[in-house]
Amino acid sequence: MHQVNLSIHLKQIKTDTEPIYALAFGAHPDDVELACAATMLKLHHEKKSVAICDLTEGEKGTRGTRAIRQREAKEAANLLGVAERMNLNLGDTTFENNIENREKLISVIRYFKPTVVFATQPEERHPDHIRASQMITEACFYAGLRKIQTKWKGKAQEAHRPKYLLYYIQDRFTKPDFILDVSETYEESRNAILAYKSQFYNPDSTEPETFISRKEFLEGLDAKARVFGEMIGVKYGEGFLVYRHLAVSTFSDVFR
Repeated sequence: MHQVNLSIHLKQIKTDTEPIYALAFGAHPDDVELACAATMLKLHHEKKSVAICDLTEGEKGTRGTRAIRQREAKEAANLLGVAERMNLNLGDTTFENNIENREKLISVIRYFKPTVVFATQPEERHPDHIRASQMITEACFYAGLRKIQTKWKGKAQEAHRPKYLLYYIQDRFTKPDFILDVSETYEESRNAILAYKSQFYNPDSTEPETFISRKEFLEGLDAKARVFGEMIGVKYGEGFLVYRHLAVSTFSDVFR
């Protein structure tokens, strides 16, 4: 029976039995913000509770330090209205999709009991993102198997399988299965990205330039959001892939 030990970055405000509506996984701090910050903020505005779980602390990144990235992740989560953020510290660049790590993710899923899980899409630029996507996909399924036993704070957990698994689109541009209108939250959500001052464009930084610290990188994020928005006739959009077909039970709820 596996028992997970976690680093909590935000003051815990939920109980162990209170479900979270949406749980977003990121391989590194800032992955969730780069791909679906506006969606997280929109859910918060809709009074839906959201949480973030980072698999690593991004400690192998060229810029910043472990401590700096922890502070930045906390600030970003507060800006998005996140109920709780935690970090599994599985090891930047070194974590593997193995039984031990999958069971840590299963414990997190069973703790939050989310209706929706967000994960990075299967094909991405960073190898960590690819491994994370596969591991999260497997954990979402296995979390529903009662004979896989896990503990949280010494107590046995109940099985829980999220109803929806959605993949956010990050570096590799992919045609989305659906696009969410985030016109009202996109510009505000940018503050959560800019909270990562060590990672993104900062003309005062003396650290080496990286792929994501270029000014053009942030401009590209805006361009992607505008393209997705244009595809559905709005100012900004965030696109997602679905793990399986989404069922429509009431026609007029979708086509209105």
